[in-house]
Amino acid sequence: MSIELNNDSYALEDRKIIDTLNRVKTIALIGASARPDRDSFKVMAFLINEGYQVIPINPLLAGTTILEQQVFASISDIPSSIDMLDVFRQSKYLYDIVVEAKKANITTIWTQLGVTDLKTELFAQESGITMIVNRCPAIEIPRLGLKNNSAQML
Repeated sequence: MSIELNNDSYALEDRKIIDTLNRVKTIALIGASARPDRDSFKVMAFLINEGYQVIPINPLLAGTTILEQQVFASISDIPSSIDMLDVFRQSKYLYDIVVEAKKANITTIWTQLGVTDLKTELFAQESGITMIVNRCPAIEIPRLGLKNNSAQML
């Protein structure tokens, strides 16, 4: 019985991931790095290659560019609307990120592998924010056989 429940639970999570990736066009990547050996750089390059508009956020690199994209210091500095945040920060910063996302009316947050915090996830849920936790789009997109055709037209 529990195996069926786990399969259903995985199917529901996969559906949430698919729906999110099909809906999203603009992603703000928090914790972006200009170093090609860093996971945030690799995932940003992957997402751009998949056709998403990716806006890097890193206060230490604000005003520079990463992969030809202007870097901003914070969510509130971005002049355009954001469909989703992709978080490459330690779990201890996640609550503040969700608070900032809520103020900016961002309703979807994706946290990278290892970035989890139950208190924050509950707060996000109560705030109407969808969270995909402890996953990587650069893993999930190929695993699920997805291609972001709508974003490729940007």
